[in-house]
Amino acid sequence: MQKWSIDMKKKPELLCPAGDMEKLKMAVLYGADAVYLAGTSFGMRSFTGNFTAEELPEAVRFAHSHGVRVHAAVNTMPRNNEAAQLPEYLRSLDAAGVDALILADLGVFTMAGKFAPNCERHVSTQQSIGNYACAQAWYDLGAQRVVLARELSLAEIREIREKTPPQLEIETFCHGAMCVSYSGRCLLSNYMTGRDSNRGACAQPCRYQYALMEEKRPGEYFPVFEDEKGTYIMNSRDMCMIDHLDDILDAGIDCLKIEGRAKSAYYAAIVTGAYRHVLDDVASGRTPDPVWRDEVEHVSHRHYSTGFYYGQPGQYTESSRYLREWQICAVVESCDEAGNAILSLRNKFRTGDVTELVGPDFRPMHWTVGAMEDLDGVPLPEPRTPQMRFRAKLPCRVPVYSFVRHAVELSAT
Repeated sequence: MQKWSIDMKKKPELLCPAGDMEKLKMAVLYGADAVYLAGTSFGMRSFTGNFTAEELPEAVRFAHSHGVRVHAAVNTMPRNNEAAQLPEYLRSLDAAGVDALILADLGVFTMAGKFAPNCERHVSTQQSIGNYACAQAWYDLGAQRVVLARELSLAEIREIREKTPPQLEIETFCHGAMCVSYSGRCLLSNYMTGRDSNRGACAQPCRYQYALMEEKRPGEYFPVFEDEKGTYIMNSRDMCMIDHLDDILDAGIDCLKIEGRAKSAYYAAIVTGAYRHVLDDVASGRTPDPVWRDEVEHVSHRHYSTGFYYGQPGQYTESSRYLREWQICAVVESCDEAGNAILSLRNKFRTGDVTELVGPDFRPMHWTVGAMEDLDGVPLPEPRTPQMRFRAKLPCRVPVYSFVRHAVELSAT
């Protein structure tokens, strides 16, 4: 069997989140090589917009028209009463032209081979693939790609790459939120007691009774419980590997995945654009332009870490707050050569504000907001109605789906 070698190193595919049609278009236009989405069933993000049976073919057509692949997540673990729905659903994904399916359940994986024969089969991180033997087993079953467990170090990933066929593609996460349970594995027992639940020594801390106490309310205890939307107790730092893409290339990873189907369209655009520019520079041997690296600081995020790539990330307890230093004001819907634009409002701003313009494939630029007017020509010093459309004169022509944004402190005045 041919083995991977450093001479086979190539630029990884950049796979970006598409929680709904607007997010898909943002990811595509800001530089994704591929997007991942889900229909209204069998996906792990129930609270994103997702795609109806009517929207999915349109999404695939838009992506393909820009040379972008579409991966559909079918990565839940179905129960008996759901299994009967899968053949028709898989056929619909195949008919829509989806390029690959992200699968977690072995039964669904097998059914996908039968009912969606034109789709590649990728094995989800929910399978917790943590060694080369497991990766090889999925390849032998027909997988074209495996999404590795997030607990792995770069050294472990490199070993998996070296000990599996080069035809088997390897995908890893490079950016986004990380939960207490990584890749479907519970880490709570290991963290609290030192007993590893993944090695048969679970102390079952999930069965303990817990209460929360806020530091400014000593003695007031709040019960911990879960509703239909989940629990919101334990937080971690977000992963960010944008400063280490040279190591990613050296490890032989075929695809870098940005987490965030439930995040905003602005997040999908800005993070995609940042990684697109830095990845292209690193792969070409150029020094990355720091302006693009800085873009990942312009979206809402928790404090960043490198996950498990360089060892245990440790527990971060200083703050669980999201950092939100920038706010989107408006989205550009059209713009002519002279900069005459129609925009859609997202948050209030006014004439005289110092803002930034940022968009597909151009560096952020400062813009002091000039005169604005509604579509009837009535002066509009401060647009206020969410989603309202209005006119403004921008400093130059900018692409559709560019953003106007400003520092958060401006919006507080």
